[in-house]
Amino acid sequence: MKAVCWNGANDMRVETVPDPKILNPRDAIVKITTTAICGSDLHIYNGYIPTMEKGDIMGHEFMGEVVELGSAVKNLKKGDRVIVPFTISCGHCYFCQHDFWSLCDNSNPNAWMAEKLMGYSPSGLFGYSHMMGGYAGGQAEYARVPFADVGLFKIPDGLTDEQVLFLTDILPTGYMAADNCNIQPGDIVAVWGCGPVGQFTIRSAYLLGAERVIAIDRIPERLSLAEKYGGAETLNYEKVDVGEALKEMTGGRGPDACIDAVGMEAHGIDLDYLYDQAKQAVRLETDRPIVLRQMMVACRKGGHISIPGVYVGVIDKMPMGAAMNKALTFKMGQTHVHKYLPALLSYIEDGKIDPSFVITHTLPLEQAPHGYEIFNQRKDNCIKVVLKP
Repeated sequence: MKAVCWNGANDMRVETVPDPKILNPRDAIVKITTTAICGSDLHIYNGYIPTMEKGDIMGHEFMGEVVELGSAVKNLKKGDRVIVPFTISCGHCYFCQHDFWSLCDNSNPNAWMAEKLMGYSPSGLFGYSHMMGGYAGGQAEYARVPFADVGLFKIPDGLTDEQVLFLTDILPTGYMAADNCNIQPGDIVAVWGCGPVGQFTIRSAYLLGAERVIAIDRIPERLSLAEKYGGAETLNYEKVDVGEALKEMTGGRGPDACIDAVGMEAHGIDLDYLYDQAKQAVRLETDRPIVLRQMMVACRKGGHISIPGVYVGVIDKMPMGAAMNKALTFKMGQTHVHKYLPALLSYIEDGKIDPSFVITHTLPLEQAPHGYEIFNQRKDNCIKVVLKP
């Protein structure tokens, strides 16, 4: 089959690789109809995610048709149309049973790698390094799905791939980011980053009861999308002092919740950004926490900090004094996709959200390297790339 393979930083190639096979009784093989490039894939593209190996198959946002089933999978049949959550979960361990699906104890065969860095391992992930399981991803013509009886989610007729594809990751990620903020009627929520996850975070904050959402970015087309489709007020951090602007817009109190939808490759315009760039370049710091610093200072006393953006290692110069003395609550993590799927599917079926609004480019799988380039470099007003095998 054809698949998008990592061959080093800034080097994605479409290669011919062996077809996946059933390895365990709970496996399924899915023929992929639509897949996408995630913003977190760009961290791999740019060389910041460790334990990648040449030839690894990329992608964790994908859906398709069941074409083969292991002997233990009884709740699916060939021909079922399914989406595939990016987190791989067994459904039976302590964490799965408590709705912490992205923390599954049984799905990462390389847990020892993650334990060295994190103490304990989260769940396995599709197409996201050997530290996260070494699983082949879904930017391909076919994929093997472990724990398919738990992991595959059937999609009803009448909805297009583009409407439901993002249930695999970024829609639940944005929703969980807002859900982590304990939003109350009248709350003001500030969202850093207006990429696809940020756009869904904005919409989710309103769905959960926020009165106002303030979105922060520097890319004009992203800010425009946040205003047009999200209904957000916007700030361009290259044109205003974000901290001062947020004070003014909230009557001096600060936002009730602040959400980091950017992650480890945040940009900025001050000395902190140059400092983080230099330290990251020589691997004295793995991530650039510009957004985290801003949020911890900007958030109101007693407020909530939510972090859906990906971080992988260590950061420094964090204003922990501000966080502690203002009694901020932090919630973060990879998304518990399975927890949110029923509610989000209902929102789509009821017309409360159509996730396809973030798609700017649809390309054949063979053009994936070009898709990575334009997404990474923000060329051609690119916000989200979908791939068709």
